Amino acid sequence: MKLFILVAFFILTIPTSKAQKIYSVDKDYKADVKVFVVNSDYKADLLVYKVSSDYKAGNNDGKWFFTNAAYKADKKIFFVEAAYKAELKIYFVESAYKAGWKNKSKIHLMY
Repeated sequence: MKLFILVAFFILTIPTSKAQKIYSVDKDYKADVKVFVVNSDYKADLLVYKVSSDYKAGNNDGKWFFTNAAYKADKKIFFVEAAYKAELKIYFVESAYKAGWKNKSKIHLMY
């Protein structure tokens, strides 16, 4: 019985533990989300921390791992050159604890 509960727990939690693996595309039409990098954290919708390994990536909490191939990514993004063209404005932070959503109305963009 304990084994059954343990297996059921893992089956139910695996689909929800999706990491934020990101791939940067070269054309806007290939992207899931158009992103603009702002120059101050108060202008951002999301504060992003770049992690060094995919297992360190968060679950839509601003901890991103940039993959080297599109098929490995959860989301494909395109960096636009102007804020008005962006769906999401981000700011890169230096510490993981600073990462997170500032504008929760845009959280759906990264699911």
